[in-house]
Amino acid sequence: MELLDLLKLATQKGASDLHLMAGVPPVLRVYGEIIVTDFDPLTPAQAEELILRDLPPEKKQVLEQELQLCYSLKVPEVGYFRVAIYYEQGAVGASIRVGMLDIRTPEELGLPPVVTELTRGPSGLILVTGPTGSGKTTTLNSLIDVINRDRRCKIIMVEDPIEYIHTNKRSIIVQQEVYTDTKSFSRALVHILRQDPNVIGVGEMRDLETISTALTAAETGHLVISTLHTPDAPQTVDRIIDVFPAEQQTQIRMQLANSLEAVISQQLLPRVDTEGRVLACEVMIANPAVRNIIRENKVQSLHNVILTGQREGMQTMDSCLKDLYQRGIITYDTAVTRAASPEDLRPAADEAAAPTRNGPGKLRISR
Repeated sequence: MELLDLLKLATQKGASDLHLMAGVPPVLRVYGEIIVTDFDPLTPAQAEELILRDLPPEKKQVLEQELQLCYSLKVPEVGYFRVAIYYEQGAVGASIRVGMLDIRTPEELGLPPVVTELTRGPSGLILVTGPTGSGKTTTLNSLIDVINRDRRCKIIMVEDPIEYIHTNKRSIIVQQEVYTDTKSFSRALVHILRQDPNVIGVGEMRDLETISTALTAAETGHLVISTLHTPDAPQTVDRIIDVFPAEQQTQIRMQLANSLEAVISQQLLPRVDTEGRVLACEVMIANPAVRNIIRENKVQSLHNVILTGQREGMQTMDSCLKDLYQRGIITYDTAVTRAASPEDLRPAADEAAAPTRNGPGKLRISR
């Protein structure tokens, strides 16, 4: 068994992740479900051999010091992979996120047209939010690719690690990887501002310094696109403000109100036909009402603005879920379990007659 063969298998089966750990066979995550391959269970020695054999000495040193490691791996003609290595009860394990060489368009992802329109703005902050595994990085790179195809500008991205490789189209694009090309997101952003960028892509806004620099960049004439682990627009605003000390929050609230362009909050849901997953998203556009709410710290009112902002391209998560259900793309059970207000979903058929979501995957993938 070779790691290359497992990576090829993962890409062939459309897996989002490959998991290697002692005591179980290699495991794939396909369409959100854990699928066990029919290989023999890995021994601790086999798992260590698979994961560490081709690891460069400098990365092995980091792993020995930190007991964890995250890095990117490019395999020509196969794909780009994010490898997270860890220890479990003394044995080495790895979670490998499968990146793709092809970047999908917003239309292919199922994003509403207004999201593509946002990429034409000269400056401001666009945030893509959602839980782990909801496709934030895929959406971020899709929006960057739109700019790369449509505009003549300089794009600089900083990621941890790089998951998609961009090539210069109408724009020129620089991709920096944290811990390989730069020490941190925050330090990278400071230097990026000196490199004449028009557009800045930030893999994740993790800390006060990164958020502060991103806000400054968005205020000073740059278009900044980044991600956050927050479930919706109101919690995204709260998260950004709450990162800062109390004495700075009024100033940050003003900065955010002035620079924010949109928040796109997303989930990936199982399709009723079991042919993969479908994107559901909430879109909040920073119109004057949204900016005023942020300045006045009345974040609880943002939901009502989104509800009444359909003409501007806004949509709530619940309205998107209802639409997907009524079009027969997701089941009623999926819609109500992901909805903020399940009682507002008006099914076209009786709940008992609605199709139900498939149970846990039992497919065993062969060599």
